[in-house]
Amino acid sequence: MSDLPYTHEQLQALRSALARGERRVSFGDRLVEYRSVDELLAAIREVEAALAGTEGRPRKVRRLLTTTSKGF
Repeated sequence: MSDLPYTHEQLQALRSALARGERRVSFGDRLVEYRSVDELLAAIREVEAALAGTEGRPRKVRRLLTTTSKGF
């Protein structure tokens, strides 16, 4: 079982609903009705962002290098 909050199938369902001009999207046994197209677009962006972080892209690593010239 996946620990991801969203799936690619959910993203495809959101995109398909947008393409058909619908505001209702079903995910398995759940039915979600968005109040506006803007809300549907926001949901698509949220799912895309969540999935983008899980596709093998390396995380940015921040390194702090400390140097001293005297005393330490």
